[in-house]
Amino acid sequence: MDMVVQIYQLSTAFPNSEIYRLTSQITRAASSVPANIAEGHARGTTKIDFAHFLAIAKGSLMETETFLMLAVRLNNLTPEQANPTLSLITEISKMLTSLRYRILNN
Repeated sequence: MDMVVQIYQLSTAFPNSEIYRLTSQITRAASSVPANIAEGHARGTTKIDFAHFLAIAKGSLMETETFLMLAVRLNNLTPEQANPTLSLITEISKMLTSLRYRILNN
């Protein structure tokens, strides 16, 4: 959830012309990460089902990372503004990969 909050805070720096483009895309992708983890866990069905939702969450996380890097390339953010969140995204990616591996191999 911290990553989502950071993305929402960072996106306030984007120009109004991006509200229906980059701002919308990055906030939806970021919000999708914890939403998919929660949905997969709440279903309480099979391990494979939960692992599938974790894979979707990781895809959304990578989308978020891409949009954040794009925001830097478009000069909507400085690298210094984006780097803490990019580091958090890397950490979350490792956690999702590890959790998915453990679920599928136990």
